[in-house]
Amino acid sequence: MNKVYLALGTNIGNRPANLLRAIGYIAGRIGIFSAISSVYETKPWEFESENDFLNMVVCVETQLPPNEILSITQSIEKTMGRTEKTAHSYQDRLIDIDIIAYDDLIFRSENLQLPHPLFHKRLFVLKPFNEIAPDFLHPVLRKKVRELICMPTSSSR
Repeated sequence: MNKVYLALGTNIGNRPANLLRAIGYIAGRIGIFSAISSVYETKPWEFESENDFLNMVVCVETQLPPNEILSITQSIEKTMGRTEKTAHSYQDRLIDIDIIAYDDLIFRSENLQLPHPLFHKRLFVLKPFNEIAPDFLHPVLRKKVRELICMPTSSSR
């Protein structure tokens, strides 16, 4: 079984219910949860909004390949009412599911880069990730999550 780490975020609608629905879809379509972080309330990152986010990270054990997981997470987002993701700007969202890491795989395709190219700069990902997998080694930076959380490049959110 492979371990895939997913970051979930929501800042509109019934935020706790959005996370619970996403978790239900993930369990039904991707695999078995081996860890679920606490929920963190954070300010928007890289855009202005009156709506704070709820963020969490989960670890799912799966036999699915990364591209199939990406397809499923995008399908879950659409099923839940997520509008198209924008490539260069951030906005309020009902649900966002990002693949943060897939074991120690380093992978790049047109639609997916693993590990996620920005997760080490985002405290709203690092804090919940550190809670469930502090010793996860970033396959590119060769630093553990608990070390990344202390790096000065991490955003304040």
